Amino acid sequence: MIEVKNVTKSFGDLTVLHNISAVFEAGKTNLIIGQSGSGKTVLMKSVIGIHRVEEGQILYDGRDIAAMTKKEVFRLRREVGMLFQGSALFDSMTVEENVRFPLEMFSDKSRDEWNERVEFCLNRVELGRAAKLYPSEISGGMQKRAAIARAIVLQPKYLFCDEPNSGLDPKTSLTIDKLIHEITTEFGITTIVNTHDMNSVMEIGDKVIFIHKGYKSWEGDKDSIFESGNQDLEDLVFASNLYKKVKKYHNLK
Repeated sequence: MIEVKNVTKSFGDLTVLHNISAVFEAGKTNLIIGQSGSGKTVLMKSVIGIHRVEEGQILYDGRDIAAMTKKEVFRLRREVGMLFQGSALFDSMTVEENVRFPLEMFSDKSRDEWNERVEFCLNRVELGRAAKLYPSEISGGMQKRAAIARAIVLQPKYLFCDEPNSGLDPKTSLTIDKLIHEITTEFGITTIVNTHDMNSVMEIGDKVIFIHKGYKSWEGDKDSIFESGNQDLEDLVFASNLYKKVKKYHNLK
């Protein structure tokens, strides 16, 4: 579990986050949504520790990241998996070498144990046959699955996903959403997803935090959105004709 307590973040005279509090629960996909410039990316980077906040606390199972020493932050990093927007695979490494890389950086286990873990993770994302291929030799969806395997190879307690469906077609996006959700529940990970993909919101939004103009404007699960009463949230989620029809159908039930 990650707790954000009364967090405020500014850049110079510009306050980007205003007194935000939220709880991101283990075993659930916790989504941060908002329009461009709303502050959702700053919130995620603050939770990760990339940005230092002026006020408030960010607690990893009760541990305040702001109060940690560099050594303690390094140890915490071993508990964190990251799925970047563009997959961020190393072009010069094969898929299995990419997945093994965090183990070489942070794990003190044997090479045989590394290989066993890499094999497990690749099979979990159904990429066992692509182990020897390079990123340029596989599709965008397969690259994203390889990135997920790399993100979970250290058996993280916390997983951060930044726009995981960016650049993917709708069908592949649904596959990635399903995989992230399955891994989260299967391993009891605290997963935080920063997204503007409303399909993801309605598919895997176990918990949704809506950031509007730097404030937490709403929180709930995907089903509660229909009764949110928050016009800004509805304008974002139901911008497409498809979701307007879904909402209309829901209201008629």
